[in-house]
Amino acid sequence: MTKVIGVRFRTAGKIYFFAPGKFDIKQGDNVIVETARGVEFGRVVSGPKDVKDEDVVQPLKSVIRLATDQDRKTVEKNKQKEKEAFKICLEKIRKHKLEMKLIDVEYTFDGNKILFYFTADGRIDFRELVKDLAAVFRTRIELRQIGVRDETKIRGGIGICGRPLCCSTYLTEFSAVSIKMAKEQNLSLNPTKISGVCGRLMCCLTNEEETYEVLNSQLPSVGDTVTTKEGLTGTVHSLSVLRRLVKVVVNLENDEKEIREYQADELKFKPRRKKQKISKEEMKKLAALEKGEGASKLNDK
Repeated sequence: MTKVIGVRFRTAGKIYFFAPGKFDIKQGDNVIVETARGVEFGRVVSGPKDVKDEDVVQPLKSVIRLATDQDRKTVEKNKQKEKEAFKICLEKIRKHKLEMKLIDVEYTFDGNKILFYFTADGRIDFRELVKDLAAVFRTRIELRQIGVRDETKIRGGIGICGRPLCCSTYLTEFSAVSIKMAKEQNLSLNPTKISGVCGRLMCCLTNEEETYEVLNSQLPSVGDTVTTKEGLTGTVHSLSVLRRLVKVVVNLENDEKEIREYQADELKFKPRRKKQKISKEEMKKLAALEKGEGASKLNDK
């Protein structure tokens, strides 16, 4: 067994694991560690715990030291430098007339590198911009193009539910979200209803997907023929998945029809609905919402 701690470098960022070494470290402490980007300041989000040796990604680096007050002051100074660097980079972008949108600037803790995050519609030739920035800051410069989901994660905001965005508060990774999930949950396929602030499908569609898959497997589909507890046959008109209620157009005597509501347990039908189908027109209309951007570009420690 190997003892490890979990460290995070930004709010809702990916958790990286380090060996606590000789230090008595607990959750909430700040630590100084060595990463692929150099020496970094991080916050411990999971205290020491034992994990199986085969589950540890080697080499497992040890914590350099617990953060001091001076380290915290350095972090604050870097934040002030980031604001200045943001202004300077904006001026340089205008100077070179580049079609790019600057989103954020990040100094590494040791100041050996500055990262500039930006969005753009296509590829950008920023070689001259990098030269200008290197001449001003006299340190390593990296310009990193990110997607709209990463942009929203950095900027934050309020979702249509009225709560802070999931991606900027607790989501460490972006899950694959598909239009079929919205269809499975009987949501309107109106883009304004199922897209988030970033313009892509809402990440929260994945939260209840598994539950809906299970519940839907126990219900008939709209249009299916069912037999009621009275022995009448009818066609499914609509469903309330969470309440397990089914509205059925029942065939009565004299060719009359009537809509009645039943609990799913009161009906006889062939379980499992057909796979949710999405028309070509719907897919074409909603294709932009489902556009994938791969893994987050913010995780590179």
